[in-house]
Amino acid sequence: MTESVMPTYGRLDVTFSEGKGAWLTDTDGKRYLDALSGIAVCNLGHCHPAVTRAIQHQAETLVHTSNMYHIALQEKLADKLTSLSGMDQVFFCNSGAEANEAAIKIARKYGHSKGIDKPVVIVMDGSFHGRTMATLTATGNAKVQVGFDPLVPGFVRVPYNDLDALRMAIGHWPEAVAVLLEPVQGEGGIKIPDSEYLAGVRAICTQRKLLMMLDEVQTGIARTGKWFAYQHNAELIPDVMTLAKGLGNGVPIGACLVAGNAIGILQAGNHGSTFGGNPLACSAALSVLNTIEEDGIIGHVNALSKQMLDGFQQKLLGKAGVKDVRAHGLMFGIELSVPCVELVKKALADGLLINVTAESVIRLLPPLILNVEEAQIIVDKVSKLVIEFLSSQQVESVA
Repeated sequence: MTESVMPTYGRLDVTFSEGKGAWLTDTDGKRYLDALSGIAVCNLGHCHPAVTRAIQHQAETLVHTSNMYHIALQEKLADKLTSLSGMDQVFFCNSGAEANEAAIKIARKYGHSKGIDKPVVIVMDGSFHGRTMATLTATGNAKVQVGFDPLVPGFVRVPYNDLDALRMAIGHWPEAVAVLLEPVQGEGGIKIPDSEYLAGVRAICTQRKLLMMLDEVQTGIARTGKWFAYQHNAELIPDVMTLAKGLGNGVPIGACLVAGNAIGILQAGNHGSTFGGNPLACSAALSVLNTIEEDGIIGHVNALSKQMLDGFQQKLLGKAGVKDVRAHGLMFGIELSVPCVELVKKALADGLLINVTAESVIRLLPPLILNVEEAQIIVDKVSKLVIEFLSSQQVESVA
């Protein structure tokens, strides 16, 4: 690798030259089944024809003007997102971190509008919200914060999936103005909260007049079997929701949506983005949303989720060293009793792309367009890797 690129990533020893559907091909011609989707980005797989056509057409027509002017595709995309989500307004940017920065700015300005000089945002242990200074501070992982002190003030952390802890924190911090959390903690190890948790957070925020802010950067755009993960809870609408990743299927775009008490907080001059919501990105995102809708992708996600979860549970639950197998749509977490980062390289050698997060959780985020046969290949290969790995570790059974 050239020394001209900063060494900020622990890259695997492979370079991909082509992608189609759920498959990637490296520079030596070897094919790999992608069970990670560029970390929940290429939800429609690689080089989806509809997205490719949209990008090509827009590249030939108009790529960028700036937000000094009206952008017709941006307005069309905003209308589509608000229709699908039940939210009211959208700010467009380029990434999940930027979308979360916008959410944090909304929370602070909301606090100032209530006469709170030093607003506090309550965040969760085990969370991940980005790498900018504010989103890094909001993230509940001390390892990614090392070396970047002083962090940004104004954040209080509580345990995830614990409504009592949230109530106590709000009672202790009268400056609290918002609660920021993920419907499923992806980087934190595919942690899925209790079914009543998000509704409980919504009720607490409504009662205390706090903004409920959901980071759906990883869970949004049909990943969990609904357009957005909060829609698994009937009639629940957050005040703020952030999106990115799967929205552009690889074309960088982020979005911060608002409803309820968050409407109208940001006005002209309060926030902005040079590239945010430009014609090229919006064209790609519209093609993604339309394709998911027209091709019945959400129903397909739910069917595949059941198939794969049943397969993993049959092959792995009860095996020595397997602590849990969990899924929410096409987000899978296979938690082991020992660190298993080395499985990423073992899977790569076997022609499969996976990820390990929280040291001992195999995270799978396959494309939503995966077919039944490809889904079974992932189940079989991952299960085989896990069983062989745990056998070599000589782990004891988990009670």
